[in-house]
Amino acid sequence: MPEGHVIHRLAHHLRETFEGKELRISSPQGRFADEAARLDGAELVGTEAIGKHLFLRFDLPAPDLVHIHLGLIGQMRLEPSAEPRGIVRLRIDDGTTAADLRGPQWCRLVDDTVRDKVFADSGPDPIRPDMDPQVGYDRLRRSGRSVGALLMDQKIAAGVGNIYRAEVLFRREVNPRVPGKEITRKTWQLIYDDLALLMADGTRTGRIDTVRPEHSPEAQERAPREDPHGGEVYVYRRDGQPCLVCGTEVKARVLEGRHLYWCPRCQRRKHAV
Repeated sequence: MPEGHVIHRLAHHLRETFEGKELRISSPQGRFADEAARLDGAELVGTEAIGKHLFLRFDLPAPDLVHIHLGLIGQMRLEPSAEPRGIVRLRIDDGTTAADLRGPQWCRLVDDTVRDKVFADSGPDPIRPDMDPQVGYDRLRRSGRSVGALLMDQKIAAGVGNIYRAEVLFRREVNPRVPGKEITRKTWQLIYDDLALLMADGTRTGRIDTVRPEHSPEAQERAPREDPHGGEVYVYRRDGQPCLVCGTEVKARVLEGRHLYWCPRCQRRKHAV
C-alpha cells in the first residue's frame, strides 16, 4: 500500500496538471460510470490529501468531491492522452494528459460530510502543517499496544506505513516493543517531527530516503541499496544485514500481520533521542 507521501505527491501533480480546466471524465471500466457522467465537463478546483486519502473537488453542487483510497493494489498515473489500457475505474483527461485510476479500494462521489468524517477519524498527518500532533499522542497514550504497532494505525499518524514506521523508530533509537501508554510527550514529538521531515522529503523526491549523510553509500564507501520500494534506509528489508550504525545484525519479526525491522543494539531505549 502506498505511504502518505505518494498520495500528497499525486494530489500535487493532479492539481498542477488539471486545476482550472474543463475536463473529460469517464469510467472506461464502467463501475464509476454514473458519477463520471455527472462530472464530465466539470472544472477541477482543488485537490487535498490526508494520510492515504485523496480528495478531488469539482465546480459542481454537492456531491462535488471524488474520494479515492488506493488500498493495496490501486494506482493512479498521469500519462499522455491515448486509448485507456487495462481496467480503468476513472479517467481524467484534458486532451493532452490523462490520469487513469486502476484497482482502488475506494472511488466514490461524496460531499463534505464524508470528507469531514475522514479527517475526524484520521490521526494527524505529518506532511500537513495544519495538523495537531497532540491528537495522535492522546490516542497513543490510551493503548497498551506497542509503539511499533500503533505507528501503523492511521488514527495515530495518518499516512505512516511500514517503511516510515521502521525507519523513524530506528532514527530516534526507540525500542518498537515499548507500549504506547509509556511513550512520553517529548518522545512522541521527536518521532512526529522526524516523520514530518522524512515524509515531506519523500513528497518532493518521490523516494523514501532516511539515511543521514554520514551513513550514505558515499560516506561509508558501500554499494547503493537496490530495491524497487525506494532509496537508502537503515533497517527496512535489511534483516540479516549489518546495521549501518553499529554493525549488529538487523532483525525482523511479524507484528500484527506486517514485518517489523529493527536493530536490537541501537533500539534499546524507551525514550527518543
